[in-house]
Amino acid sequence: MAFTMSQRRTAKRRTVAVTGLALLGALSMPAGALAETLRIGAIPDQNPERLNRLYGALSSELSETLGVSVRYVPVSNYPAAVSAFRTGALDLVWFGGLTGVQARLQTPGARVLAQRDIDAKFTSVFIANGASGLRPLKSQDQLKRLRGKRFTFGSESSTSGRLMPQHFLAQAGVTPNQFQGRPGFSGSHDATIAMVQSGAYDAGALNSQVWKAQVKEGRVDPAKVSVIWTTPTYVDYHWVARPDLNQRFGKGFTKRLKTALIELRPDTARRRTILDLFGAAKFIPAQKADYAAIEQVGRELGKIR
Repeated sequence: MAFTMSQRRTAKRRTVAVTGLALLGALSMPAGALAETLRIGAIPDQNPERLNRLYGALSSELSETLGVSVRYVPVSNYPAAVSAFRTGALDLVWFGGLTGVQARLQTPGARVLAQRDIDAKFTSVFIANGASGLRPLKSQDQLKRLRGKRFTFGSESSTSGRLMPQHFLAQAGVTPNQFQGRPGFSGSHDATIAMVQSGAYDAGALNSQVWKAQVKEGRVDPAKVSVIWTTPTYVDYHWVARPDLNQRFGKGFTKRLKTALIELRPDTARRRTILDLFGAAKFIPAQKADYAAIEQVGRELGKIR
């Protein structure tokens, strides 16, 4: 199809205009934004479908707020999240208390940015199958009743599903070798609920926030499984960023990223979804000193060397 001289001039003007707009948009973005993608990750503490929904929404939100490309990169297990952060395959990761400490020790200069409002005083719950004979415990010392029972933790590197429950068990004089057979490691908090509810294990320990969410969503049968004890509080989850983000995305980027997380409020449908899936009202500032006690427990139990 042949174009007239007038049509060719019009097309050329349109091309120049579009190119100019694209260039203007590029110049308004932070240095390095066009060439770099912020890769976010998280410990896989729940089922992949829920995590994809949560971090997909968060990636879109941060991309619009920060003016950079943001992509969620799933990992297979907790150690993989720590390893990917160390090698630079992930730039920003939602870690548990233990994995966050491990990641920072392996990545000098990594920065703690924020935690949820619920993480400063977090808890785990011990749950039991109704047929196990276990009933609500009146004190921590009564954790001794778990001796000889089939018991499962979550991931081996989980703070709320393994580290702190084992710490509280040890304080009560209960060691893993006192369970019937070896303790299980379900891999995630929702899997722990499913295994105890099915009767595969008599009891287990998990993140209290996940327990509450699963109960609210009707995924727990109260006739088959219930909480028998809630732990004392401790500090847990947090965002940790790699030390090179300012060099890659421009001066002050890490501060802007921290601000974007802390200023998240449920004022749009997407932001409400993000905070609801996180089980929190907001994020609050955090610092590495907050996790000193977690590091100490990690060393005592041989999870940090």
